[in-house]
Amino acid sequence: MAINAKVSVHIKFCDTKQLVTAVAALKPEVNSSVTHRSNVALQTHDGLLSLTIDAQDTVALRAAVNAYLRWIASTTNVVEVIEQCNLI
Repeated sequence: MAINAKVSVHIKFCDTKQLVTAVAALKPEVNSSVTHRSNVALQTHDGLLSLTIDAQDTVALRAAVNAYLRWIASTTNVVEVIEQCNLI
């Protein structure tokens, strides 16, 4: 794949449980890409989640960035709600 667009996103998590949950939720998506127009790499280090997204064009890059950021936001919101309800 010829790469024409690339972005790295780094998100600092203060709560380890949220980081672990986000990584677990994202791994299936990273391991089996739905499209051939973008590739995603996921790394963690010292409470930091790093996503590197390579795409063929800016449209594919934008779609991938939006999807991954929504998934991260959703997982952290779910963890917060569960913790507030004392379910975990």
